[in-house]
Amino acid sequence: MRQVAIYGKGGIGKSTTTQNLTAGLGEMGKNVMIVGCDPKADSTRLILGGLAQKSVLDTLREEGEEVELENIMKTGVFGIRCVESGGPEPGVGCAGRGIITSINMLESLGAYTDDLDYVFYDVLGDVVCGGFAMPIREGKAQEIYIVASGEMMALYAANNICKGIQKYANAGGTRLGGIICNSRKVDGEKELLEAFAKELGSQLIYFVPRDNQVQRAEINRKTVIDYSPDHPQADVYRGLARAIDNNDMFVIPKPMVQDRLEEILMEHGILDA
Repeated sequence: MRQVAIYGKGGIGKSTTTQNLTAGLGEMGKNVMIVGCDPKADSTRLILGGLAQKSVLDTLREEGEEVELENIMKTGVFGIRCVESGGPEPGVGCAGRGIITSINMLESLGAYTDDLDYVFYDVLGDVVCGGFAMPIREGKAQEIYIVASGEMMALYAANNICKGIQKYANAGGTRLGGIICNSRKVDGEKELLEAFAKELGSQLIYFVPRDNQVQRAEINRKTVIDYSPDHPQADVYRGLARAIDNNDMFVIPKPMVQDRLEEILMEHGILDA
């Protein structure tokens, strides 16, 4: 079983990328579980056809500790199993606790079955909070992929995430598998991401071009592969799935100091010298 965490700047498209990627793996016949690690509980809606998945924390609040696996796990397209951690009531408590509670509960309820090929953790934003860093810190996820774009703040966040991976790599065994570019059509974007990943000691594992078919599929509450399997963008996500499935490059990243990151951005015309 490969346990994978997807990180990246808030709003970069982690949930969309994760769901379309896992649809590609599911179509290949892989057994996959997604654990949504975002209080918004929107990490599985495309897999479940828009079904509002009741989160683990909401279920615990409403039903107490006597929870069965079927209460918190639903099965969607391509047999993908879906769980949403959820979060506390607004303004109360730490959202990161939802991740800790959910993973512990899934383990106790036997969700991590031997037939699973992949478990994906779709993690909110950055790793500044200990709760959100849990998949890294406690070695729950052995592989990390960072979704980024050619935008400056996306790369700042990705570099910061690499600091978290580096910090916990020896304790938990976590490694960076690569950078996924979710393109924003920035000039020279692919070359910039390749240079950024190389500087980290990693790789640009896949470049996902921007295409409005992704939004059309989302409006219809589906992944692209499910909504329009013959569209070129569906083949993009199939390619991403194959790249992840065949990946054998896992490294402890070497995050950059701020000056070096800005040099790379200047070299590729993102910042003015």
